[in-house]
Amino acid sequence: MPHYSNTQLHEIRAAVLRERGGPLRIETLELEGPRDDEVLVRIVATGVCHTDIDICDDWDESATPVVLGHEGAGVVEEVGKGVKSVERGDHVVLSYQSCGRCRPCREGRPAHCEHFYLLNFGFQRLDGSNALHRSGVRGHFFGQSSFATHALATERNLVEVPKDLPLEVLAPLGCGMQTGAGTVMNSLQVPKGASIAVFGTGAVGLAAVMAARLAGADPIIGVDIRPARLALALELGATHMIDNRHEDIAARIGEITGSGVDYVLEITGDAKLHQLAIDVLNPCGTMALIASPNGALALPGGRKTLGIIQGDAVPQDFIPKLIGLYRAGRFPLDRLEEFYDFGDINQAIADAKSGHTIKPVLRIGAEWGG
Repeated sequence: MPHYSNTQLHEIRAAVLRERGGPLRIETLELEGPRDDEVLVRIVATGVCHTDIDICDDWDESATPVVLGHEGAGVVEEVGKGVKSVERGDHVVLSYQSCGRCRPCREGRPAHCEHFYLLNFGFQRLDGSNALHRSGVRGHFFGQSSFATHALATERNLVEVPKDLPLEVLAPLGCGMQTGAGTVMNSLQVPKGASIAVFGTGAVGLAAVMAARLAGADPIIGVDIRPARLALALELGATHMIDNRHEDIAARIGEITGSGVDYVLEITGDAKLHQLAIDVLNPCGTMALIASPNGALALPGGRKTLGIIQGDAVPQDFIPKLIGLYRAGRFPLDRLEEFYDFGDINQAIADAKSGHTIKPVLRIGAEWGG
């Protein structure tokens, strides 16, 4: 049983959600910890993910206010007595949380942790405690709550990264980029020469496009309603683009491939596109549903759907791999990013919702106590 005697308090600044749809307001809070198995990270930057936005828009105002944010990157300030893998001053990227004790975790499949929902969406530690309780706020979103100057993490959801690379560029690797690339490279293991269509060329979709290029897929078809994103998809590896405001997706895919496609990534959540994604699959093809409940559904002709969680990535293995590809110029995630001051968090969210910005990244500087 870990020893949890540390009641040290840290004054932090965090963006708090108190009402459905926001706005988020930056407040001063008290954070307890770190415990013996935790690490206190000074957040330098954090990405804004559509999961944050969805939680914000669907929030139950009768619930305890919360701190969101789950694509954090920063510098280790304190480590608990039981932590061995990092030390003060290390640069880290934060990812999703897992327990490390259940069967999937022991088998190296942390994205399928038996406690995944509680640890990532429960706004609490596994034992039910909450390090922000003194302020009447809940944290621990994805084991971090990184819309803040400081966050607690564990060895399960942090990854040490090179100090010579900008943390603001690396931050989105913890969720969106990992999910898109991991779906292609881990979940589907797309082989060379396979055909693939990506429905939705936002941050996750464009990461998938880049990964499909690395895998040697051909053709790689980007589908979206925003011409600028489709143009970027072509630059990043797509061989064809379909603007579904003006083009019939099924007809165009038929023209491009002569049949259907072997793989579809459905990222939009649109019910009509969901069905269309099934319709354009080749026999024995697979549709990946991003952030859908895990599991497979059999369809005619040996087709199937596959629910994806975090691209089946083990962060400590996969994030360094993506960083290596970024260094080599083969995974240019920085081309998707636009940077905002922490104080402009609501504008960053608005720009993501409107489609103006593909991947907003918040810079949390010294002026916020970060």
